Parts: sequence; C-alpha cells; structure tokens
Amino acid sequence: MADLHIEDFYRDVAGILLSLYSSFPRPTTLFVVDLIGEHEPDPFGVPAPRHMACFSAMLWLAEEGFLRHTGSIRQEGLDQCCLSERGFVLLSTPRLDWQQPELPASVAHQRATLAQKLREALHSGSSSHLAEAVRHCFKSGSTYDLK
Repeated sequence: MADLHIEDFYRDVAGILLSLYSSFPRPTTLFVVDLIGEHEPDPFGVPAPRHMACFSAMLWLAEEGFLRHTGSIRQEGLDQCCLSERGFVLLSTPRLDWQQPELPASVAHQRATLAQKLREALHSGSSSHLAEAVRHCFKSGSTYDLK
C-alpha cells in the first residue's frame, strides 16, 4: 500500500522551501493555493483534506525551524514568511559529494545544492527521487553536514 499522503507531504515540502528560497531574504505571503492549486471546501466550508495537509506542512516546517512567519492567514497560508537561517543554509550550501568537477566552478557549486536537487526532483516527476531529496532536509545534522 502506497503512503500517498507522505508523497504529497514531500511534494509540499519541496514546493514550500523552493518558493521561499526564490524570494529569500524578502518575506512573502505563502498561500496553499499557490502551491497545490484550488481544492474546494466541503459544503460546510471546511477546507479539503489535501488543502489542510499542505497548510499543516507549512506549520510543521515552521515548528521544526526551517522557516519563520508572523502568523497564519486563516487556514489559507502564512504571512511574512521567510526561510530561517537553518533553511537557507540547508538549501544553499553545496554538498561535496554532489560536486561535478567537470563543470565550471560556479555551475558545479549551484548544481550541488539541495535547492537544485529539489528542483530536479520536482521536475522529474519521480516520487522516489523527490522523497530522497526531501529526506536530505530532515537527516540529523544535515543542516551543516557538507560531506
């Protein structure tokens, strides 16, 4: 049995982190709908489970120290959201084991970052590639582990 909610979580995490990375260091409003599209609430106005899962991923990333925000906008998104130092360093520091010495140094540097690995994983459409890239975010000590 596939854990589809975990695959969605990985996709949400990658989207959230890359969205904030692309606007860093400028705080931005991060909306669920911008990440996963429209999901109609139920007849009573309760947000769809998929919508709530993405919103919960945002809150979880904040609780785990990957991002900061000034508050939530109902259950629609986070206001004045920005990567924390931990999130920025994690996404922007090149990993030595991902370096490609045949490339020019500036290109090799950028391609060896977790931000680039997340972009490639999202673009590939491969669930396993995305899971592997996102799990690098959560490995113990991975924030400053450059091996």
